[in-house]
Parts: sequence; C-alpha cells; structure tokens
Amino acid sequence: MANRIKIKKGLQIPLLGKPEETLLGSITSEYVQVCPEDFQGITPKLKVKVGDTVKAGQALFFSKMHPDMMVASPVSGTVTAINRGEKRRILNVTVKADKENTYVEYGKSEIGTLPPEEIKKRLLDAGIWFVIKQRPYDVVADPGKEPRDIFVTGFDTAPLAPSYDFILKGQEADLQTGLNALARLTKGKVFLSISPATKNEGLRKAANVTITEFEGPHPAGNTGTHINYLAPVNRGEVVWTLNALDVLFIGRLFNKGVVDLTRTVALTGSEVKQTGYYNMLVGTELGKLFADNVNGKGNLRYISGNVLTGTRIEAEGALRATHSQLTVIPEGDDVHEAFGWASLSPKRYSAGATYLKLKKAYRLDARLLGGPRAIIVSNEYDKVFPLDIFPEQLIKSTLAFNIDKMEQLGIYEVAPEDFALCEFVDTSKLELQRIVRTGLDMLRKEME
Repeated sequence: MANRIKIKKGLQIPLLGKPEETLLGSITSEYVQVCPEDFQGITPKLKVKVGDTVKAGQALFFSKMHPDMMVASPVSGTVTAINRGEKRRILNVTVKADKENTYVEYGKSEIGTLPPEEIKKRLLDAGIWFVIKQRPYDVVADPGKEPRDIFVTGFDTAPLAPSYDFILKGQEADLQTGLNALARLTKGKVFLSISPATKNEGLRKAANVTITEFEGPHPAGNTGTHINYLAPVNRGEVVWTLNALDVLFIGRLFNKGVVDLTRTVALTGSEVKQTGYYNMLVGTELGKLFADNVNGKGNLRYISGNVLTGTRIEAEGALRATHSQLTVIPEGDDVHEAFGWASLSPKRYSAGATYLKLKKAYRLDARLLGGPRAIIVSNEYDKVFPLDIFPEQLIKSTLAFNIDKMEQLGIYEVAPEDFALCEFVDTSKLELQRIVRTGLDMLRKEME
C-alpha cells in the first residue's frame, strides 16, 4: 500500500466549468504551431527554413547550448512561416500539415535491452527530451547531468484540472514503458505521486517506481510539493520532473517507434458550452474549437493550461506544448460595478473572509481588482503555501537577488507554479510567478 501524505495548507478555487469525463472527438487544423518559449531554458537554433518539408518527429529547431537536444514537429508537412518578435526572437514555427502524417521511423525497442545512454540518445534525437524538466531552475533538463531522483506527477489539483484517470485509460502500456525508461536513467528513485482518489491501474500498480499518495487541496498535485515532502533538493543536486501525461510520449516512442505528440485535452471554463475532452496534436490551432464551443458573450480570456499557471492565447491560438487543458473565462474589462470591491454580491469570491463563502462554483473573471503596491506582511502566503519554506522572505531575497539568502530559503527546489496560489491571494497584487522566474533565470546565469 502506498504511503500517504496529507497537505493541510492550500486552496481549491471553486471555478465554474469543470470538464465532464466525456471524449467529444478529435480536433485537427490545417496549420500547426510550435513555440520555442514553451521550452524554458532553451535558446532555439533553427534546423529548417520556410519551404522545407518535414516528417512528424523531424527536428524543427535545437538548443544552442545543447545541439543534440532537438524539438520535433508534431506533423508532417511544409514549413510555411517562422514568426519572430523583438530582437528576432523566434515566436513560433508554423507547419502546414499533410492530410495524413508521415513519421520518422525510430524503431520499436525493449527498454530492458537498451543501455541508459542509448535511451537518452533516442529521446534527444526524437525531439521529445523537452518533456523532462529539472530542479533547480525549472528548465528543460540538462542531458549532461545525471539526476539524483526523478519525480513523476500522476494527478493534478489545479482549478478545473483534467482527470488523469480518464486520460490514461487504455494507455497504461505506454505509461509503464515510459516509467521503465526513466528508471534506467537514474541511479536513484523514480517517485510517482498519485491522489487517494486515483483509480487507474497503470498508476496504482506501476512498476519500478516508489508510489506516494498526496491528499489535500491545491497545490497537493504540484511537483514542488512532492519534492519538498519526499526528498528536498540541496545545492549541487539535480532532480528531473515530469507529469504522467508527458511520460506517454516516451512510452509511445519505444512501443510504436515513432513520435506521437497527441494529447487528450480538457476543454474547461465557465464560458464553454459543453466541457469535455478532445484528442489533438501539440500545436493544433484552436479557432474552430473555440468558435463552436464558447458562449461568446462579452470579452473572453483564452488560456492554454489552467487559470493559475497557463499561457494566455488568442481565440485563434494554438495548444501549447506542455498543456493538456484549455480554459475560457470572462476577461472582466467590460464590467462596471457601483461599489467595486465593497460590493456584497453573492457572485463574489474571496480566499479570505471578505465575502461569505458559499458552497457553489463561481464565474470568476480575470480582473486584478486592485493595483501593485508594497508587500504587505500578513502571513497570507503561508495559508496557501504548504512547502517548508518562508515564501515572503524568499520573494524579498529574490527581488534583492541575494544569492546566499535565496539558497538558504530553498530557491533550488521551487518553480514559479509553486507561488501561483500566493499570487492569487496576494493583496499586494504582485506578479510573484514572474519574480520567481526572473530570479531563477538570473541565478542560473550566475551559477552556471
């Protein structure tokens, strides 16, 4: 029986629009976009130019620091655009998809017969290494550094999160193959974290891993929480992190011999007519999906991911590489209230005691309802931050870029997502995730 750890601090935001456990079909688009900014820590160098034809699984670009680290095209087709932003930064590579995918053949393999270096090489060559991230710094893992341990998250507690039980049903073989591959890449442990409510046999009875149950509100499903409670990261140590849905990509590579970047994605949010799940490739354009499934009343915010950590996209945007959730909520910029925050409307929600807490789901919008101001020391972060870390002090030391203090306060084991709830409840309206991301990037540049 798995060990169980109960998390008491946290917050489950009662949003309207939970996904129904129904597969509503598959979504395809004429064009597919791959965005380098999805792969934190990679400076991209192009492998293709406009007009080139590619196969699914063929590299579009690679990491400047690690030329053997490729990023694969999800589809076969023709490169039609390479869009750039300021200072010629690559925003996305657009591929016009063929009617039927043609794949690069990497060959089926038995994990037990492959040495670790060969497994690593295949993941790099196939362009799916990006699913493996590392702590410290929360970036795509450095393939040259051996991990002390590997942490795999088997559930999600974020607002309106997809059900891993539902998505993994029928894909247990690929999940186990992926876990077997990861177990060969470390001399330490592969920690698999699940929920007490997890029913999927592929998670419950997974082999070659150490299974732990985490019970409690969000962020009980965050990797940072699992690392903090199971095996914290110290200076000089490296651990790798993934979620179980990304492990499927690894399993498919060895079981099928091709790169299959299909995700089962939850369409969620208060503005969605029919919530549920769709199969689609990474990078699929979402305009038709949103047009057919969104109420369209007022200004809306479209998010690839969840409302706390997702990426804001346009209505014609694309599914980002690391997400298995789409969310649509009201923007709120067209709302005008007579009394503002002082309103006692039952439609308002507060994490504190400002408004009455009703047992219902709320239609919340994206407004800040206030402006940035100095940090107010009120222990509000501590109420939703379960890690054995002082969040306010860590934020202050990060703003000051005091490396010694940052190290002492646990900067090596956190990621921006660990501060998402703190940002939600913050009366100072500070962009805590951006502060942590900037601090981690500066620290990485300083230390490496």
